[in-house]
Amino acid sequence: MKTRQSSDQTIEQKEAEFHDQWANEEDINHIALDEAFQEFTAPENFQILKWIGEIRGKQILELGAGLGEASLYLAKNGATVVATDISPGMLKLIEKRAQLTNCRVQTKVVSANELTNIESNSFDIVYAANLLHHVNIENCINEAHRVLKPGGCAYFWDPLDYNPAINIYRRIATNVRTADEHPLQKKDIRLIQARFSQVEVRYFWLTALVVFFKFLLVDRYNPNEVRYWKKILQDYESLKWLRFFHKIDQALFHLIPPLKWWAWNITIRAVK
Repeated sequence: MKTRQSSDQTIEQKEAEFHDQWANEEDINHIALDEAFQEFTAPENFQILKWIGEIRGKQILELGAGLGEASLYLAKNGATVVATDISPGMLKLIEKRAQLTNCRVQTKVVSANELTNIESNSFDIVYAANLLHHVNIENCINEAHRVLKPGGCAYFWDPLDYNPAINIYRRIATNVRTADEHPLQKKDIRLIQARFSQVEVRYFWLTALVVFFKFLLVDRYNPNEVRYWKKILQDYESLKWLRFFHKIDQALFHLIPPLKWWAWNITIRAVK
């Protein structure tokens, strides 16, 4: 156990340093808020909004808040939000952007593997985007379950491990990813299903991944300099054609269910 804790701590230190550096490079004026939830280029969050329904009045804890798109959007729409991250630099960005957007978000530097000083049964919603593949998944989902009120919901979305094209991209784009990332596998989904009383899952991005080929081969964006998943949000106005591919994807997942494991991202609703 001591060896595992030490290993996790080392990984967390590397993750914090990586994300602190990213925060230093980011322009807070270019962080997408509404686009990260309301546009067709963000189908994961669009699905989560459908699941949540009314945001106003909800007590929400975000794990791995990163640039703060979710915390700021949810706070702007009436939720009481606590944004947590292992990176102090990222949380400072959120605080600055919160002032610019005139909304209130509480921030806490804390690991999603151990939510120190966060009370049990205290939140209506736990939200985590692109987090699980950076952390000890079992520890994180246990902590998310602990801090939720009875009947509360955790919403996760993360990349899956199985798409060969995305795995090639991962091997190329080493500068914009951390070395210890571990995209989700079927066993990780089963862990969540075993821990929560009810779990719903949706899958996104299969044929729609053609946008990655556009960025690489047509636009010539260097994958080690441009984060493609952020570029998708920023360029939504010029990517309206992606709507067609998202519709194809959902039809394919319905007609040929095994194809869902080749999706880029998975979105999960888990009820305590």
